[in-house]
Amino acid sequence: MRRPFGSSRAEDDEEQINLTPMLDVVFIMLIFFIVTATFVKEVGIDVNQPDEDKPKTIDPEKKSIVVRISNRDRITIGQREVDWRSVRANIERLHAEAPEAPVVIQAHPDSTTEAMIHVMDESRLAGVYNISLASN
Repeated sequence: MRRPFGSSRAEDDEEQINLTPMLDVVFIMLIFFIVTATFVKEVGIDVNQPDEDKPKTIDPEKKSIVVRISNRDRITIGQREVDWRSVRANIERLHAEAPEAPVVIQAHPDSTTEAMIHVMDESRLAGVYNISLASN
């Protein structure tokens, strides 16, 4: 095949696209993304799933001993209001009926800390050491 008049071999070489710099840039970007992806640590919480798939049944006989403290420091155990001096006797009686039952103290935000500590101390003196605090 004949070349047109005035064309030379050097002009044919210049018409081709040199892909080497573009490939260098692509490989550098690839290395950058691989390196940054391996150092990124995902923030999360490890969840310990139960061994068994079936949910645990809740024993209806296991009830909590709920002690409510009102905003005026009135103490209610169960459904009845109790004098602060008889808290220990009431918790001992309920603990004797259900030995595994924890004491849950629901203190009103406006109640005093002294009333809550009194109920906690009386619960411990009654022999209950599983005491929880709940918001009202």
